[in-house]
Amino acid sequence: MILYHGSFLEIAEPDLVHSRPNVDFGRGFYVTPLYEQAAKWCGKFIRRGKDGIISCYDYDERWESELKTLKFDSYSEEWLTFILNCRRGKDSTDYDLVTGGVANDKVFNTVELYFDGLIDKTEAINRLRYEKPNLQVCFRTEKALSLLHFERSEIL
Repeated sequence: MILYHGSFLEIAEPDLVHSRPNVDFGRGFYVTPLYEQAAKWCGKFIRRGKDGIISCYDYDERWESELKTLKFDSYSEEWLTFILNCRRGKDSTDYDLVTGGVANDKVFNTVELYFDGLIDKTEAINRLRYEKPNLQVCFRTEKALSLLHFERSEIL
């Protein structure tokens, strides 16, 4: 499987050192199987006058059974709870790999309303079920990262 990472620089050797805390699936290296999604991730850098660079990786899913994984097939109560715990810095799980929907701007607005107590969990899930999830994959451990192999990069 080919996975993509959108940034302002080529990342031939992904690491966890540069990952940010308190994001959707916690600290990790984020990629997507959707080229268009990686291009969107580049957009914020392009708007700031930097290059948009998509790094491409080969990932052999056959080795995934060696990893502790968590997969969200849709926006759900479990997804919402996991996202909020990660964004609050309260994730104590030890997953190597987490896959699921991206909290894009529209989704994030719903998550924020729930986070701020302005809507309840049922209302948040009802709103999210109409959103088509984009897909992100978070490599959270060195063990998981070792299965990701750089292929090439391209400037948008």
